[in-house]
Amino acid sequence: MIKKYTLKELSESYAFVAPLIIFVLVFILFPVIGTFLTSMFRDVAFLTKEFIGLDNYKKLLVDSRFWQSFQFTILFTAVSVPLELGLGLLFALLLNEFLPFRGLLRVCVLIPWAIPAAIAARIWELIYNFHYGLANFVVQSFGFSREPINWLGTSGTAFFSLVVSDAWKTIPFVAIILLAGLSAIPDEIYRQAQVDGSNFWQRFFRITLPLLRPVLVVALLFRTIDALRIFDLIYVLTKGGPGGSTTSLSFYGYKYFLVSDFGYGSAVSVTLFAIAFGLSIAYLRLGKFKEEIL
Repeated sequence: MIKKYTLKELSESYAFVAPLIIFVLVFILFPVIGTFLTSMFRDVAFLTKEFIGLDNYKKLLVDSRFWQSFQFTILFTAVSVPLELGLGLLFALLLNEFLPFRGLLRVCVLIPWAIPAAIAARIWELIYNFHYGLANFVVQSFGFSREPINWLGTSGTAFFSLVVSDAWKTIPFVAIILLAGLSAIPDEIYRQAQVDGSNFWQRFFRITLPLLRPVLVVALLFRTIDALRIFDLIYVLTKGGPGGSTTSLSFYGYKYFLVSDFGYGSAVSVTLFAIAFGLSIAYLRLGKFKEEIL
């Protein structure tokens, strides 16, 4: 039977969620609508603002640099997110064990994530330096290369460098989220499984992963959205080069805002938002949150 709420109960419920609704409207929904409306105009500095409908989006379809940025963004997300999720799960499993100084280790793991993105990017810029960087010192010391590698100067090494830099900073974030999920799994379940004769891999695949799935989906959602909108690392390390090979959609849209072409830059931003929104809905369905959220 469906419970009927009184007017007083409904008004009290809405009063509790009103601050959240106002926050979402002011800081999320209105900016998104405003960006979409801007994308419908030819909004260039020093020119008359003119409504052009979907012309900016039609231009995107034949813009080779947009598709290059789109390809890089999707490839970067497809490579970095599974890597970060896998290593984050590994660290979470280790930190969940009864290790000496476990509390100190958990704090130390958070340090890369706590460093501001621009500063972290600057650190990696020094590591990748062609003349005195640590990366070249390591590969030459162990005999992997006789000559120093221009890590940020070729498309392949620049892509690899961005993935490593992003993984270093964000794996701790994934590990902490998954560690919280692991801590919520009762120890009695594992002890009962051991009594029944199950080994480590059986417990992992039949107990840990199924019970951890909602938390895994949340971590996957957060990291996918962050990877899709990667900007800071690219701005500091590569500036979208070489030859535009590491230009993300965020950085591509930023370049149009930089030259005051707000209409076309907004069209790029709306497209990125649509991709992130579509993946978010897919992840929520994957996590079986449909009844609770959708």
